[in-house]
Amino acid sequence: MRRHLLIGRFGSADDVGIPAASDEIVSELDLLVGDRLGHGIGYALSDMEKLNLGPTEVAVDLMVLAAHIHAADTRLARSTESQDGWSREIRLVVPVSDLRLWTRSASIVKRALDFLTGDRWQIGFRARPEAQAMLAKPRPKPLLPLVFDAINLFSGGLDSLIGAIDTLEAGGTPLLVSHAGEGAVSKSQEECYEVLKTAYPDAAFDRLRIWMTFGDGLIDGVESESTTRGRSFLFFSLGAAAGVGLGKEFVLRVPENGLIALNVPLDRLRLGALSTRTTHPFYMARWNELLGALGIDGELVNPYWDKTKGEMVDECTNRDVLDEAVGHSLSCSSPAKARWKGEPQGHCGYCLPCLIRRASLAGNDPTEYGVPDLAAHTLDTRQAEGQQVRSFQLAIRRLALRPGLARMLIHKPGPLSDHPDRIDAFADVYRRGLEEVGEILGGVKTAPS
Repeated sequence: MRRHLLIGRFGSADDVGIPAASDEIVSELDLLVGDRLGHGIGYALSDMEKLNLGPTEVAVDLMVLAAHIHAADTRLARSTESQDGWSREIRLVVPVSDLRLWTRSASIVKRALDFLTGDRWQIGFRARPEAQAMLAKPRPKPLLPLVFDAINLFSGGLDSLIGAIDTLEAGGTPLLVSHAGEGAVSKSQEECYEVLKTAYPDAAFDRLRIWMTFGDGLIDGVESESTTRGRSFLFFSLGAAAGVGLGKEFVLRVPENGLIALNVPLDRLRLGALSTRTTHPFYMARWNELLGALGIDGELVNPYWDKTKGEMVDECTNRDVLDEAVGHSLSCSSPAKARWKGEPQGHCGYCLPCLIRRASLAGNDPTEYGVPDLAAHTLDTRQAEGQQVRSFQLAIRRLALRPGLARMLIHKPGPLSDHPDRIDAFADVYRRGLEEVGEILGGVKTAPS
């Protein structure tokens, strides 16, 4: 294991000394491109200005912090930089507008990140250089009323698509917020958005996207990391910054079905490396705690925490629009992996999100999967196409034999103490979610080759 320190700088003139331990590998993240904020932040702020949003300095700080987290998370390979193949030791020193405010909030950020990524984070702050003391701009047209009444995260996935449709059908005017990542994800977001604009021509909703990537070699001598466990911090930060830009109390909707949000390990192997926690109730609660500590008048809410994905599909308030757009949505955990086989990017059909998607759309699924028929042949559990299916089969069988286990298993991914009144509902959505997937696995055979 090697300990890493990532220091944010506002250009070459920002040369204030930052003490480092003798065993820390020090790297720097330049936040400027010329006189503009880099890494997509400057463009996102410009897009907010076009939408008549006025984020505060603290909102800009959130995006700058997210850039540090995203850089460290994607440019430090777990295989070489951790002792156990997973947990890295990462310290950040982030320049912010209000040093006292952020220092008081550092422990919340650390607690959220340690849980989210499985790493050991240290979060430090320093005051921005005087030249960058003011980075936020007020609303360009303060006398014009803002049309947006909520912020919806819009990933291009099926859940976020349903969330947008339900919000629009309820008469809302959401701002859809996205992180434009790899090509397939960006294409999905674009196509789903176009279907919505066609279906709701009179609605004034709009979207905001941030493009944030970091080139290989950001940290000398270290390979990049393929997992992106910390990406949701970037996603939530952009959504919160946009919400702050409304200049009023806001709700940031994070649409995710309850089975994925809980993400109970299907087997012991999934507990660390494979079970993501991007919308887990504990992580969402830490974000609301952070917003409160920063004085931000907003709240993150998952409207579908007690719904399975199939229930979300069945209860979508405009099935015609959903049916038109569903083929453009993207649920696969790694759509780019098809490139290694020389195939088009898209749905593999056998990863955990693909299996949950297949179950939710059973009987009316236009999706093209890399494995079109799970029952066509025996799936090899020594290969990726059989591992997730087998894990689901084991979890489904275990719960069928002992239904009462659900109430205990839901605590394995993380604490649920923020919602003591929801324990029975969490256990119930976990049971229903597994049963839903079980419906499509009847007759599917798995075995080691």
